[in-house]
Amino acid sequence: MSASGRYLRSLMACMLACVFWVATASAQSNNSGCTFRLVAGTSRQILRCQGGLTIIAEDGARFALVDRDRNGSADAVRLRRKALLLDAPAGRVRGGFAVVTPQAIAAVRGTKWAVDVARGKTSVFVVKGRVAVQRPASNAGVVLGPGEGVDVETGTGTLTVKRWPAARVSALMARFGQ
Repeated sequence: MSASGRYLRSLMACMLACVFWVATASAQSNNSGCTFRLVAGTSRQILRCQGGLTIIAEDGARFALVDRDRNGSADAVRLRRKALLLDAPAGRVRGGFAVVTPQAIAAVRGTKWAVDVARGKTSVFVVKGRVAVQRPASNAGVVLGPGEGVDVETGTGTLTVKRWPAARVSALMARFGQ
C-alpha cells in the first residue's frame, strides 16, 4: 500500500474513533444530566451539569460520571488519570459531590477545587470553599480550605494539609486554562 493510502486509512480510522469517542462522551453526559463540549483551540473538555456543577477535564483525563442515587444527575466522578477542575456551587448539588480516585475520595458541598491523579498519587487543591479528603478505605481524613492541598499516596500514612506554593498552583491551574 502506498504512503498516501496508509495516510488516508489512518485518517479514516482516527475520524471514526473520534466520532465514537464524542458520541460515547455525549451519551455518558446526557445520562448524568450534563452537557459536554470541547474548548475551541484546546483539547480540554467542559461538562456543565444540573445544579450549576461545572467540570473542566484536561487533555487525556480518564474519568466517568456517576449518578449514585439514580436521580438523573451526576453526584460523583471516578477519576483514573490526569486532572479535573470542579466548581460546585454551595447548596446546588444535593448531598454534595465527590471525586473518587484510586487513592482518595474528595467530597464537597460547595466549592471550586482540582483533583489530579498521576503515578500512584492523588493531589487535591482547593481554590475556594472546603473539601473533605480521605482514603477510600478510611473514615479518617482532612478538611482543606482555600489555598490548601494534600497529596494522597497509596498506603495508610497520615494525610498532611499544606499551603501550596504559588508556582505549583499556577502550573496546575494553567492545565485548565485558568
